Amino acid sequence: MPARVHAILVVRPDGRTPAAYHLRRTLAALAEQTRPVDVLTLVLCGGDDILAEVAASSGAESVVTAPASTGYAAAVALVSPRLDGDAVWLLAQDTAPERDALARLAGALELAPSVACIAPKLVRWDDRSEIVSLGVGMTRLGRAVGFADGELDQGQHDGRDDVLGADVRGLLVRADAWRELGGLDPALAGADEGLDLGVRARLAGARVSLAPTAIVATAGDGVAGAPTPLTAQRRRRATFSARVAQLHRRLVYAHIAAVPFLWLSILPLALWRTVVDLLRKEPGSILPEWGAAILVMVRQAAVARSRRRLSGPRRVSWAQLQPLRTTGNELSQRFGDEPDPGPAGAHRRGELRFFAGGGAWLVLASLVVGVAAFPALLAWPVLGGGALQPLRTTVVQLWADAAFGQRALGLDTIGPADPFAAVIALLGSLSPWEPSRALVVLWVLALPLAALGGWFASTRVTDRSMLRLAGGALWALSPTFLIALTQGRPTAVIAHLLLPWLFLAGSVAHRSWAGAGAASLLLAAVLAVAPSLAPAFAVVWAASIVLAVVLRGGRGVARLIWAVVPSIVIFAPLVWTTIRRGEAWGLLSDPGMPWAGPQVAADAAGRALLAAGIPTSDLAGWTTFVPAGFPTWWVPLLAAPVALLALAAPLTQRWAAGIVLLALTAVGLGTAFAAVGVAVSFEQSIPVAVWAGCGLSLAWLGAVGGALVTLDAGLAPRLAIARGLAAAVVLAAVALLALPSLTALARGTALLTNGPASTLPAYVAAEGRDDPDVGTIVLTPQNVSGISARVVWGGGETLGGQTTLLSTRSETSADDSVIAELAADLATSSAENVVSELAGHGVGFVLLAPALPPESDAARAMRLSVTTSLDQRDTLDSVGETAKGTLWRVTTEVAARPSVPAAVHVTASLVAGTQLAVLAAALLLALPTAASRREAKRTPRVVGPYWQEGR
Repeated sequence: MPARVHAILVVRPDGRTPAAYHLRRTLAALAEQTRPVDVLTLVLCGGDDILAEVAASSGAESVVTAPASTGYAAAVALVSPRLDGDAVWLLAQDTAPERDALARLAGALELAPSVACIAPKLVRWDDRSEIVSLGVGMTRLGRAVGFADGELDQGQHDGRDDVLGADVRGLLVRADAWRELGGLDPALAGADEGLDLGVRARLAGARVSLAPTAIVATAGDGVAGAPTPLTAQRRRRATFSARVAQLHRRLVYAHIAAVPFLWLSILPLALWRTVVDLLRKEPGSILPEWGAAILVMVRQAAVARSRRRLSGPRRVSWAQLQPLRTTGNELSQRFGDEPDPGPAGAHRRGELRFFAGGGAWLVLASLVVGVAAFPALLAWPVLGGGALQPLRTTVVQLWADAAFGQRALGLDTIGPADPFAAVIALLGSLSPWEPSRALVVLWVLALPLAALGGWFASTRVTDRSMLRLAGGALWALSPTFLIALTQGRPTAVIAHLLLPWLFLAGSVAHRSWAGAGAASLLLAAVLAVAPSLAPAFAVVWAASIVLAVVLRGGRGVARLIWAVVPSIVIFAPLVWTTIRRGEAWGLLSDPGMPWAGPQVAADAAGRALLAAGIPTSDLAGWTTFVPAGFPTWWVPLLAAPVALLALAAPLTQRWAAGIVLLALTAVGLGTAFAAVGVAVSFEQSIPVAVWAGCGLSLAWLGAVGGALVTLDAGLAPRLAIARGLAAAVVLAAVALLALPSLTALARGTALLTNGPASTLPAYVAAEGRDDPDVGTIVLTPQNVSGISARVVWGGGETLGGQTTLLSTRSETSADDSVIAELAADLATSSAENVVSELAGHGVGFVLLAPALPPESDAARAMRLSVTTSLDQRDTLDSVGETAKGTLWRVTTEVAARPSVPAAVHVTASLVAGTQLAVLAAALLLALPTAASRREAKRTPRVVGPYWQEGR
């Protein structure tokens, strides 16, 4: 047995529990040792008067003081020069040994002269049946692997003897080996210090052994070892320390020739591990990873010192340590992805039952109804009418419209694209050979896609198959959705299709990084097509943050914050540009083609219809469906069953879910009420009101969810027949309300048309199909008076090429003044050189488009006057009458379109890079993994369920 043992006890009050409490228990445990320590030295790193008083009364031979920032290795090094004994025992304030711990450690060390250090079994401070550490191994790439960390102590590891290293807490080291090895390496940032000491001892020809019968309790709250990850801050600190230690050891242990290459690989490796952390749903590890990488890269002097410390006493080769390395099989056994049954009695998520529960049949039936309602669309190559326009002819042009730079409209409009352009580019990319056909397919599949989304959203509300079917059907038959389909409103259709998936992911965003990642992408897409929903979602998001803080103690707030990050990044360029122009209200305008389509008036009658879920004054088509004079006052009452059930949801046993869904309905209705009659964009000289239907879709989502809650929990289990009858009544009422919209195309009342392939004449479209710099000025007589003018580049206006920078402009810009002057001069035969000025701006065609029907006398007179003026100009060649209007071609030399400044390219690259990085991060978070699926199975699919026996 070693003649003298010198115990070094380091105290630093940086844990959650007062250091004095842990220190008193540790000192008491040392005083009760059957084999007492011979010398005790305390190193007090910071602390208050209470801690100093406890240290002074400890009976230690000396108390060394040090700054509060002193690490464990540096604190122990302060005592090393005055080491008095044959062995040194490394302790911290939160390492309390059992009564016979030192006796067993010292006895084992005495019986094995070849052993340089011996480690005890570390157990939890408050539960000694759980192992904290018992030996540490290392993979070929330097990853530290605890052999028994976190396992229940059943003696399963007590037979292990030789190890590569061990946790530094409670480690007993021979004094001669301690001096030869140079003590602990302070460059390891407090992690893997015992492992590194063991590696150096092994290379010096000594052994590292375990004494499993020597028990030391540790709280993970002291200065030694990694802290127990009880809080997010401690998890980041532990991750940072472990990564610093791993990277540092990699540079220290490597051959000198490989060090430069390993050093150069640190940052690329950090980038790769960032992707891996996102896939593993551990974004909290990203900042520690980059912090560790940068720190290790700049600490080249520390690496050199550590390499000298390693090479000094080295007597054996690395090959002799190979049998002690942790192999891939051992690593898989330790950290494999075997199914985790979870604790006894934990929740087990049931089967989804999409096929067995009838979800597939619902989608199939919806497809049949969709084909029957829109049969002509199957033969249409391009969808037109309403707010619909063709798409670009190539995928490259689609994504060019979605990037920061020159816009396809305006004389020389440069700025950010509407986020809606990216949605259109993504949609068009699904049909790269003919992008416009993607919209046609979307219209044909709209009903089954809505039913599919509604069914999956219903799985968050109920686990009853019948009610899930009802939820999917009600969502597909929503009045505002069917009206958007028949009127040709692509933004409203896409928003309605995305909302249930946002509800599906967003309702669990607080408890899952996968849910938060998916919700962040879906939220960005929904706001891209329906910016008017931004205030509503801001309210929902703020309420979610408050609930997470109040009800969950802040757990999940980081996930909820991330949910809005992609939307902020995507909209930031447009928001910045719009605010600088002083037109912030324009951000709420509907993207795409401005179209003043029919909707309810901003009066009491109109808002009453909105409350019934109907956004048009024709009562969802019933005024044209029934004979003239037939009463239609009862039509809004068809939405009453859904409303009554939704209102009853807070009165059920699942009142919390009912209140949340009812609040969502109120927010949606408030959005619709505020939007109706508010015009922030313009179609030529006509103000375009914000479409209130998107707010109604959000309200319908909450109302349908509330109705399902009432049907699910508002009736006793024995009243299953009443539940089925109530669901049937609701479905019948909504189906009857949807009947005119489903037959609108067959009756000829739908606004959908076949085409056009281009908004410009075929002559211009053919020339501009592959050349986006072909310019056309379009002059349109106005029915009130005057003439509107706009410049179109390429083969015609497209849905993705529209920009709210022009449609919401309320003040004249320099380009607007130039276009107005050119239009006025073209309409006046006395103006000279106007065609040359037009050609100087890169415009090669002039199109006189017809006025909006019916054409007024003022518009007809203006059209004839402009036609006469243009025909008299020698530098204009009349192409002739076309379906899009009368076309002239500029015969003088047309200058090239103004080039984009180099600074714009730099800005575009920066914007695109930032947005793509954030979207990639969100996508990686959203991708499911084996671990995320296992975690999801431990949580109920229904959010806020009411569990009752016998259900």
